[in-house]
Amino acid sequence: MTARDAAPARSVSGGQPRSGGQSISGGTWAAIAVVLVALNLRPVIVAVAPLFDTISAELELSSFLAGLLVTLPVLCFGALGPLAPAIAAKIGFERSLAGVLVAVVAGSALRLIPTIPALFAGTLLMGAGIAIGNILLPGLIKRDFSHRLGLMSGLYSMSLAAGATLAAGITIPIAEAAGWTWNEALAAWGLFAVLGLACWVPSLWHARGSAGHPPTLGIRLSGDRVAWFVTAFFGLQSFNFYSTTAWLPTILIGYGHDAVFAGLMLSLVNLVSILPALVIPLVLDRMRSQAAFSILVSVIYFAAFGGFLALPGPVVLWMVLLGLAQGAGLGLGLTFIVLRSPDAAHATKLSGMSQSWGYLLAAIGPLALGALHDLSGAWVVPVLLLFVMLVPQAMAAWLAGRPGLVGERRPPGPPTGGAARLEESEG
Repeated sequence: MTARDAAPARSVSGGQPRSGGQSISGGTWAAIAVVLVALNLRPVIVAVAPLFDTISAELELSSFLAGLLVTLPVLCFGALGPLAPAIAAKIGFERSLAGVLVAVVAGSALRLIPTIPALFAGTLLMGAGIAIGNILLPGLIKRDFSHRLGLMSGLYSMSLAAGATLAAGITIPIAEAAGWTWNEALAAWGLFAVLGLACWVPSLWHARGSAGHPPTLGIRLSGDRVAWFVTAFFGLQSFNFYSTTAWLPTILIGYGHDAVFAGLMLSLVNLVSILPALVIPLVLDRMRSQAAFSILVSVIYFAAFGGFLALPGPVVLWMVLLGLAQGAGLGLGLTFIVLRSPDAAHATKLSGMSQSWGYLLAAIGPLALGALHDLSGAWVVPVLLLFVMLVPQAMAAWLAGRPGLVGERRPPGPPTGGAARLEESEG
């Protein structure tokens, strides 16, 4: 066993190791619980997409309300994310994440009521809860799985991609097979959150009586360059993801493809993204520097969009490359948060900063693409915008991938890939 494998994971509050002292079964169960929480952070949001036309028609949504239904969760991610560190400091990670699942269940229950107020109230409640979950899971992973950062970061990002793919692919087939209405189909995803909550109970029991994490509240990252590099990359890759998720089928229809094929291509992008979302964090954690690898991921992004602009015919090829790039980009963004943080307190704060600003930027993307399409009358200019935005994204990826930790006030020392290497450098 290497020193890296043997290094204990320290708690935010500086107490005893959490994961290092767990049994194998306890550690495995904790990992399963984390994965189940992560799997619930996207389906209830993405499930709206395949039912969007039905919902709009039955509720007679105006264009403004229809657009708001799509962007409201992303706005919640950005606007409410900063509350997460304070909530964790008050009641701890375990209770906070249990509250996230309760919010998803309650929001899904509200969606059973087929009215506009209930639909938006449920969406708002779930968006608020998921905003907290987005921020806290990287901090929890840093605290409890410092000896397996790459694996757990990979499982986390894979779970986000898999949850989105699952919701996009099976919501309508299951609803049609069961004879559900649109509101019943949306509410059914709350049952998945009930399962996650049941599996989270042992973590709540283990954490009973434990304090919150006050050190998180004293951390300030607004003047930290590394934190802004990570934030910039996370925001730009989110801009790319949410823009293409919102408009890709419409873009492909504009290029002459039928609606069925366009929908299949969006599913293909999501499906292809799952494997790189899992594997990339495992690779990054073993590297002295992630900068060169970040450039490789950027090249795949450029190939996908550049190829589509120059030669749109082999669209399946470009969609496969886009799925690979977006899965890798998600893995990079989430793994940078834990690799650039010296402990769970900094990881939680960096997660809040990068995801809050990042999702606010991401919310602009779909609106910007729609406005450019209205102005130009075609989809070439919006796709060209996505291509141009890859330039600052690539620069941010390279800068975020260089060795260094947030909160450092000295030149970076030997590159670190995980908490164990940090322990060694401190020792």
